[in-house]
Amino acid sequence: MKKLIYLITVILALGACTDKFEETNTNPYEITGESLQQDFNHVGSFYPSMLGQLFGNQIDHNLINDTYAQHLATPTPFVGGVNNTTYYIRWNSYWAREYDNIMAPAKQVIEVAEADGYTMFVEWANLIKILSMSRVTVYQGPIIYSNFGTTGEVTYDSEEELYTAFFADLDRIIAEFSANTDYVGFNKFDASYGGDVSKWAKLANSMRLRLAIRISKVAPAMAKAQGEKALADPVGLIEANSDNFNVSLYGNKFHAAQICFEWGDTRMSAAMESILIGYKDNRIEKFFDPVSDMSLVADHPDWPYKGIRNGAELVAKDDRLDFSTIDISYNDPAKVTSNKFFTASEVSFLKAEAALRGWTGAGEAQANYETGVRASFELFGAGGVDAYLADDTSLPIDYNDPKAEGDINDFVSRITTTVAWDETDDNETKLEKIITQKWIAAFEDSMEPWVDHRRTGYPKLPFVYQNDSNADWGVIPDGDILRRFPFVNAEREGNPSGVADATAKLGGPDEIGTRLWWDTGGPNF
Repeated sequence: MKKLIYLITVILALGACTDKFEETNTNPYEITGESLQQDFNHVGSFYPSMLGQLFGNQIDHNLINDTYAQHLATPTPFVGGVNNTTYYIRWNSYWAREYDNIMAPAKQVIEVAEADGYTMFVEWANLIKILSMSRVTVYQGPIIYSNFGTTGEVTYDSEEELYTAFFADLDRIIAEFSANTDYVGFNKFDASYGGDVSKWAKLANSMRLRLAIRISKVAPAMAKAQGEKALADPVGLIEANSDNFNVSLYGNKFHAAQICFEWGDTRMSAAMESILIGYKDNRIEKFFDPVSDMSLVADHPDWPYKGIRNGAELVAKDDRLDFSTIDISYNDPAKVTSNKFFTASEVSFLKAEAALRGWTGAGEAQANYETGVRASFELFGAGGVDAYLADDTSLPIDYNDPKAEGDINDFVSRITTTVAWDETDDNETKLEKIITQKWIAAFEDSMEPWVDHRRTGYPKLPFVYQNDSNADWGVIPDGDILRRFPFVNAEREGNPSGVADATAKLGGPDEIGTRLWWDTGGPNF
């Protein structure tokens, strides 16, 4: 009898324990599905990694758009001196970076956010997709956007379809953001704006203006309508440096600093030397460090900076390692914690061009131009802006490569416009001033200057000295520039019908000399 009572007692005790088995046996340090959903962790954790991939590194940024915009140049004769910088394509990887690290996770997080009703996170991801794909398209032209994530051989969007989709998506994104400026869901995951939705709305609206100006020559009616919508939208634009969109480096070193100081593969460009020294531009000391060997700057000892010509004839890397590096402050992750993506100065220059094009709400071209220059000087902490804007005589200087024999790598500057605004100039001269200053102010992010150089012909940068283009990737005639990048090999091999359709939409051969949709080759006005 005692044994029976004991057995019943044990059974009852075990039953009581199993009633709370899950509670008593849960690891308090384990991440559960419920805890992931608290504070939006299950969706928000995607965003820092996506944003951090907007900029490429050496082979998908520095040796492409940094080179073609001529902000930086390499001393290194990669692959025997015949490579991207001399118009022979060796590296073409930005596509994979953006699709693998932004488009794919964005699709995943959008599905999760839609299922949970988190519309704000859906539209945040959609905005990041536009930030990314608006850059990828300036490499290739037609890209996969509307049909991303479908199975089989995927169809590309033509560029006209793509920009139409961008603008439609921005309508929805801006409407959602402007209606929810008090939303706090982004706070934990937003290293750029600290969760301030109103600033994300300004970025989205500024992107509309950027894209409208980009297509202003090829689709003037669409561009004007979209540009005027951006200028009139009550959410506003990025018009103060406090609203600038900077992409956090998340504790990592500034990309160009690693390339410059650790690998010795990038230096000041000769175009920067020519323009900044010629214009007596004090931003030079914020961008670059002076040389220690004064023999390199015998032609301008008061401005001891020396750059490398893009597309130069190079023999040995050591020849030009003592040319100007970027400023040493960029090598300190504690001082440089982010990368500039969209600034108030760019918005002012966009508005200045919009004014030249007669867009309602743009204001006066001169006021916008000078505001853009002032915002850039303020951002970089440079002095002397008043004298700079009043200078109507200084011009970019000619370039001499002190490490090359004779005239090798030398050039005569093609720029004949001064900094000071002259209201009697024609629109073409005014546009050259605007785009040249926009080019300088965009230091740290050379993507849009590369677009502008193709779209407008400005600044009038030197052509590459060594042009190795050939039938493999297409021929660039002397006195012309590389216009695009070929479709990537992974797509050529894995999606051949899609690439064939994309090439037809491109309107020319899949070569580096084929102009993109907005690069019309026609007059600017």
